[in-house]
Amino acid sequence: MPSNPSKGWMNIMTNRSNIPITRRRVASEKADAIRAAVSGATAITTENASSRVATVEDAAAFHEFLSDPQIHAPIYTLPRPLTVETVRDFIADHQGQREHGTGLLFLNFDEQGAIGGYSDIAVWPEWAAGELGGAVHPDRQGKRRGVEGARLSFDWMFQFLGLDLICETASLDNHRTAHLLDGLGFRRMGEIISQRADGTTRPSLVWEVSRAEWERDADGS
Repeated sequence: MPSNPSKGWMNIMTNRSNIPITRRRVASEKADAIRAAVSGATAITTENASSRVATVEDAAAFHEFLSDPQIHAPIYTLPRPLTVETVRDFIADHQGQREHGTGLLFLNFDEQGAIGGYSDIAVWPEWAAGELGGAVHPDRQGKRRGVEGARLSFDWMFQFLGLDLICETASLDNHRTAHLLDGLGFRRMGEIISQRADGTTRPSLVWEVSRAEWERDADGS
């Protein structure tokens, strides 16, 4: 673990400091309820067979999963360089976020018990907002698995965490994610500069969807 977990936690959150675009402060009671839900979460609903919170003991297996360039290259929140030690610190940072009620890191497992994907959630309790990041193994992409997995996870964020807004980002050339978010009813909010953990930057598109919009689309109205 890092010698100062809270410092690492703040470094990760800095990477997402310019989102969400929409910021409506909620009552302190609602913010506290969201923090409690985050701290108490143990699994997320995805298209995978099972899910659980990542621990530092998962570092080697998680690093092996992330080592595929198809997985790690588009994701700006992952540590650079990508080593077992930096992945271990990444997990430890998220453990600190979970304690503060501001973030979660889940490993999602396939039917054989192998890592089939991961979910990295940032939460801003004061705005009742969150962002879902992560990846699925290339072998599990296609056949609408990504769409259905994302839909299940967004449902979980609204229902279990009690969020009012979900904000998403993607690089300008990430057409798969853009198509997915457009298809799920997210609104394009413009472009920002995203900062990676090593200080380098990239332009990103931003999408948002409110709880009311999500529930209306789910009802088909």
